[in-house]
Amino acid sequence: MANASPAGTDGRLGATDTAVTDLLIVGGGVNGAGIARDAVGRGMSVVLCEQGDLAGATSSASTKLIHGGLRYLEYYEFRLVREALQEREVLLRAAPHIIWPMRFVLPHDSSMRPAWMVRIGLFLYDHLGKRKLLPGSHGVDLTSSPAGRPLAGGFTKAFEYSDCWVEDSRLVVLNAMDAQARGAEILTRTRCDKAVRRNGLWEATLVDVNTGAARTVRARALVNAAGPWVREMIAKRTGVTVDKSVRLVKGSHIVVHKMFEGDHAYIFQNDDRRIVFAIPYERDFTLIGTTDLDYSGDPGAVAISAEEITYMCRAVSRYFAKPVREADVVWTYSGVRPLFDDASGNASAVTRDYVLEMDEPAGEAPMLSIFGGKITTFRRLAEEATEKLGKALGKDGVTWTADVPLPGGDIANADFAGFLAGLKRSRPWLPDALAYRLARAYGTRVERLLGDAKALGDLGIDFGGGVHEAELDYAAREEFAMTGDDFLWRRSKLGLHLDANVREAIGGWFDRRREATANRDTSGDTATLRSMGGLR
Repeated sequence: MANASPAGTDGRLGATDTAVTDLLIVGGGVNGAGIARDAVGRGMSVVLCEQGDLAGATSSASTKLIHGGLRYLEYYEFRLVREALQEREVLLRAAPHIIWPMRFVLPHDSSMRPAWMVRIGLFLYDHLGKRKLLPGSHGVDLTSSPAGRPLAGGFTKAFEYSDCWVEDSRLVVLNAMDAQARGAEILTRTRCDKAVRRNGLWEATLVDVNTGAARTVRARALVNAAGPWVREMIAKRTGVTVDKSVRLVKGSHIVVHKMFEGDHAYIFQNDDRRIVFAIPYERDFTLIGTTDLDYSGDPGAVAISAEEITYMCRAVSRYFAKPVREADVVWTYSGVRPLFDDASGNASAVTRDYVLEMDEPAGEAPMLSIFGGKITTFRRLAEEATEKLGKALGKDGVTWTADVPLPGGDIANADFAGFLAGLKRSRPWLPDALAYRLARAYGTRVERLLGDAKALGDLGIDFGGGVHEAELDYAAREEFAMTGDDFLWRRSKLGLHLDANVREAIGGWFDRRREATANRDTSGDTATLRSMGGLR
């Protein structure tokens, strides 16, 4: 690519660029990573900077669904729903290790939407998008179905339909990994302090948030994929005036111990006409969410409120035989959705569609800003964004991401069960639970993690809970992980399963590795770094 000094996967800044890159992408969420992957695959040179960790904000705080959005039909968002429905199976084939089908059970409450309305909605849901892998919807008799057992009395009928689950933060990381493998430069913990137009280019100052080291990058186009900070990026970092805006909407989730058996999820209609999901989560838990509240604070400081916890507990307790109490909550997370401001009165009614705004004064370098969007349609958004940028830069390229798997997703026939069975045959020394977790997280890339190991002892330090040093090294070396939290809460959700001592030990490993990396840079001492598994 055109960059003079590419950085490694630890996200450190290199020397000042003397070359010019085609795209500087600001924001390492799903949209920024998706655009980086698409664009570099079409022959553009790309630098992406993210002020925190990849997927460190909105993209790791979703309900973790690849779905059409059944309730959006009520708002006549037919184009959005069709596009999202079509994307389910595209993404399922691209990453069958981190995306898999899930059935959703919708108990019918006659005081809410009438049965005929639900049936019409599900008919449209089944037929708006092409569906080859996912089964259609049907009615359920809750008096005889296992799905009725955890529910309160009085619910006799339900509807069942298909959508998909996704490990949202891993989806972002895999896009960034593929972009880097194709030549993009991915800089985490790197803030874009300022970007100005100069001599037909963007000239941006990037700052390493850990060291304060600064670097200037020159780019033919700027992509503002800053998510909740998109307006700040425009107004405070570039000084450009753009008419469109975002509406920040907070969505919070709670996690409780497992409420029901089975791998299906529930979708409940609340009395305020919103819906709340109850989803099997991390084997031992149930994920409940979400809320929709207008938000005006710092997106980086978003947190759940006591009222939101009460709201979700009350909403699901109307349906479950065993009520959910505030004291049952073991973990929460919140995120700020940067939705396109369509002037809707109700936060729940704000469109989840995306708008791409191109600022392109005559003779000046263009800036593309992204407003809105949802995780399900990120690939289509990236395609459309890359096409706009390609036209502006005079760089033609063909669409390609619909047919190319993400790292680890090249599983034959998207048959995860067959892949897992093969892993167990080739590595019979892996405990079943560990084999399953590693296969789910890394797909075919698990072989790069395991290397030539022939026993658990070959994987290095055993931190407990099925975590070994080889996995931490892989996360640091290949997946941009720099801290214990990066690994425990975004590359995985092991933070839910491991005790405080194990979490602290893992954090300490990453701390020592960063120190060893700094020592290498200042003194050339490679022995310590090699002992930490840090040499690439």
